[in-house]
Amino acid sequence: MAKQEIKPNELQQEFLRLYGPGQTPRIFASPARINIIGEHIDYNGGKVFPAAIDRYLYVAIRKRDDSRIIYNDLFFPGTFTFDTGDTFIYDKANDYANFLNGILSCMKKQGYSFECGFEVLIASNVPAAGGISSSSALECGFAWAINQTFDFGISRKDIALMGQQSEHEFMNVNCGIMDQYIIATARTNTAELLDCAKVEHEYVPLELGDYRFIVMNTKKQRKLADSKYNERRSQCEAGLKMLQTAGHNIPDLCSMTPAQFDEWGSCITDPVIYKRVRHCVTEMDRVLRAVDALKKNDLVSLGKLLYASHDSLKNDYEVTGIELDTLVESASHQTGCLGARMTGAGFGGCAIALVHKDSVDDFIKNVQTEYTEKIGYSGDFFACGAGEGVKEL
Repeated sequence: MAKQEIKPNELQQEFLRLYGPGQTPRIFASPARINIIGEHIDYNGGKVFPAAIDRYLYVAIRKRDDSRIIYNDLFFPGTFTFDTGDTFIYDKANDYANFLNGILSCMKKQGYSFECGFEVLIASNVPAAGGISSSSALECGFAWAINQTFDFGISRKDIALMGQQSEHEFMNVNCGIMDQYIIATARTNTAELLDCAKVEHEYVPLELGDYRFIVMNTKKQRKLADSKYNERRSQCEAGLKMLQTAGHNIPDLCSMTPAQFDEWGSCITDPVIYKRVRHCVTEMDRVLRAVDALKKNDLVSLGKLLYASHDSLKNDYEVTGIELDTLVESASHQTGCLGARMTGAGFGGCAIALVHKDSVDDFIKNVQTEYTEKIGYSGDFFACGAGEGVKEL
C-alpha cells in the first residue's frame, strides 16, 4: 500500500488552509495505469493493451487575481512560484514543478494564454517510481485541470500528445505515447487496444467481477533498461531486414501471423534474432487473443495469456531478470491467481497478477515472504480495479 492516502475532500480542506479562504478550488483526478499485455511490440508495429487503474493523483486548482503561479504538494516539501509571463525552462532545482512547467511551455507554444495566475495543490495516491506511470498521471492531471479551468477546449487525445511532447522537449525523455494516452482517454471498466503508431484506439470491456489486479513492484532500480532497450530494437530491425531481403513484403514484425512466421522464420539465421522476432509475433497474437477473451468475459484464458507473455519475455526477449521471475513464479502457485507477468520495460519495475478478491491478502503475504527470502529485500504490493481517465470531481 502507499504510505499515505488522501481523499479529495481532505485535499480541498488542506488547500483552503494553505492558500486562505475564498472560492472553493476545483479538484481533478488522474489515474495510474498498467499495461495488461503487449510488451516491447509498440516499436515493432504492434498494439498495446493498457488500462487505467483506480489509484489516483489529485490536482486542486484556483485562479488568482494576479499573474503569479504557485505550486505545492501535500507529500513533498517546498513551494514553487512562477509567473504567467515566464519563459519556462527545465531546471533540476524545480523538482516536480518541471513536469507542470513543461505542460505550460507546450500550451504557450500552441498559442494558449493565461489571463491570470493560479494556485495548485497536488496529492498523489500513486506510488512514485512504481512503474505505473506516476509522472504521466501528474502531467495529464495538471494539463486537464488547466484546460478546464481556463476553458481551452483541448481534446483528451491532444492532452495525451501534449504530455508526450512535454516529456520529449522539456524533460528530454524519449517516451512513447501509451502512458499519457490511456490516462487521458480511459473510460470506466474498459481497457484500450492502442495502436501507438496511428495513435488510434478501441475500447474493450474490462469487467473483472470478483478479481483484482495486484501490482507487484520489485523495487529494483532499472539500470539496464535503456541500453538493453536499444539493443533489442536493433535486433528487431535486423530480423525485419532479413525477412524483407528474403522477399517477404511486410512493413513491420507484428504484421506477421504466427503461421507466417513458422513458414518464413528459417530465413532468420541468427538464433538470438530469431527469438526476438518470435516474441514480437507471438506477443501480438496474445494481445489479440486477450482482447477476444475479455470480450467473452473469459478471465481464465486471459490469465493463461499473461503467463505465456511472461515466458516469452523471459526466454525469447530476455528482459525479465531474477526479481520479476521470482514474483511471477511465486504468484503462479498461489490460491486464487489466474495469471501473472512482468509489465513495462523489464529488468526491474513491476509485474501484475490477476487474483480473486478473497485471496488478495494471503496472496500478497505469501508472495512478499517468498520474494524477500530469495531476493534479500521486500517488494511493494497493492490491489486495484479498473479506473477512469482524467476527470473533474
